[in-house]
Amino acid sequence: MSRSATPLFTPVLIVGCVIIMASFAVRASFGVFQIPIAEEFGWLRAEFSLAIAIQNLAWGIGQPIFGAIAEKIGDRKAIVLGALIYAAGLVLSAGATTPFEMQAYEWLVGFGIAGTGFGVILAVVGRASSDANRSMSLAIVTAAGSAGQIVGAPTAEFLLSMMSWQSVFMVFAGAVLALVLTLPLMRAPQAASKAELEASMGSVLKHAFKDPSFTLIFLGFFSCGYQLAFITAHFPAFVTEMCGPILPGGALHSIGITTTSALGAVSIALIGAANVGGTLFAGWLGNRYSKKYLLAGIYTARTVVAAVFILLPITPMSVIIFSVVMGSLWLATVPLTSGLIAHLYGLRYMGTLYGIVFFSHQLGGFLGVWLGGRMYDTYGDYTFVWWIGVAVGAFSALVHLPVREKRPEAAQAV
Repeated sequence: MSRSATPLFTPVLIVGCVIIMASFAVRASFGVFQIPIAEEFGWLRAEFSLAIAIQNLAWGIGQPIFGAIAEKIGDRKAIVLGALIYAAGLVLSAGATTPFEMQAYEWLVGFGIAGTGFGVILAVVGRASSDANRSMSLAIVTAAGSAGQIVGAPTAEFLLSMMSWQSVFMVFAGAVLALVLTLPLMRAPQAASKAELEASMGSVLKHAFKDPSFTLIFLGFFSCGYQLAFITAHFPAFVTEMCGPILPGGALHSIGITTTSALGAVSIALIGAANVGGTLFAGWLGNRYSKKYLLAGIYTARTVVAAVFILLPITPMSVIIFSVVMGSLWLATVPLTSGLIAHLYGLRYMGTLYGIVFFSHQLGGFLGVWLGGRMYDTYGDYTFVWWIGVAVGAFSALVHLPVREKRPEAAQAV
């Protein structure tokens, strides 16, 4: 079968979706453990929040490392290593009794997410896809991560009703280890060109770092991490405190959403649900239109939506509308950004290069989570941090416009 005739749904794509979904389901559940852990040990809320922020930072640091490992020793070996580290971090976290221990073990969890996350999986799926299917394949894997985010928190909540949080962590560790059973099906064909295969990682990185477009993509991904992490960590509390009341007799009240705290939790689920459709649509568009202009458009839309939301009165209806619209733009940047990197610099070291760009995303995520808590303690609300998110979103929209989508001659030559 020719590369052009390669079907969209391959064993590599399916296994990649399973791994991403499970990895992200566990990662997305950590907020559920805030209250059980704080109540058992009497920790301040900020102490476990810092552990989650550290997890995000470790994920960002680990992403280019695991991308490089995958490209040196093989994708499947890198995923096995990531799963082992992930499970070890969860097991150790189950035994933590002090904030310092929990924060230290989250470095392992974050590195484990990196080994079973976007950098490695997107690269292997990208290599296994034809040029015609690549953008959509990357979107499907990204959407699978979103599906994991939808089911992770409810699964954790269900398990907590039957067992301790320590036991839930152990169950999750077992689930992560079980992922290695799917790896025999992940045999990606080598889709890199002869020149790419012969090029060293050092030469490819050198050419990328010298290309202004790579720097612009790196800078632009920062706001994505900032906005997503801030909203994930703080939007439920924001809605609880700032949203107008849910009136009896209304549609929300009639389906059991009677408090703003319940609405805050539902808003995250709505974001995740809308994200699946938005990401797949972005992948479809990425096969047909300029990726840099699509990225600029997504960041512009996020900026406008966030600014309008904070300027208008915050009501249950505005929260629902914001959640659906922002959700449709949520991870739509991922298949476009990873696809743009593959297009510009080839597939051979896509994992490493995407991992470097993803570090910018996770640095933004760390700052979004940490700054949200710090500014709330200082000012008593999230308004200042929200407007920072609007500003960095506008910056990302602008910074993608000068990106040159034509592959650099140096990259073609190596």
